[in-house]
Amino acid sequence: MKNYLFLAAAILCETIATSFLKKTDQFTKLVPTVIFVVAISASFYLLSHALKGIPMGISYAIWSAVGIVLISLVGYFAYKQSLDTPAIIGMAFIVAGVVIINLFSKSGTH
Repeated sequence: MKNYLFLAAAILCETIATSFLKKTDQFTKLVPTVIFVVAISASFYLLSHALKGIPMGISYAIWSAVGIVLISLVGYFAYKQSLDTPAIIGMAFIVAGVVIINLFSKSGTH
């Protein structure tokens, strides 16, 4: 369970980092750049702890699926970017794939 908390924190930090990436203006603005660097560093640090108890492929699948959904929501609400039906369906398939992996795959066992 602790490993999944590390993974959740890593995903949250990565989402914060990616959210600020746009605001860095190609790393020309100091404050957003510092927030990005700190958040992405924290994210990988936390992910390294999650990998102690969760297989890499499973961790990355969860990271990717949740990260895609979260950053898409940030884009929608913070940056007023639209999501069309195919994008939403595609994200739903990604999330469904991760759920299937976690529920039915024996890859998660050591």
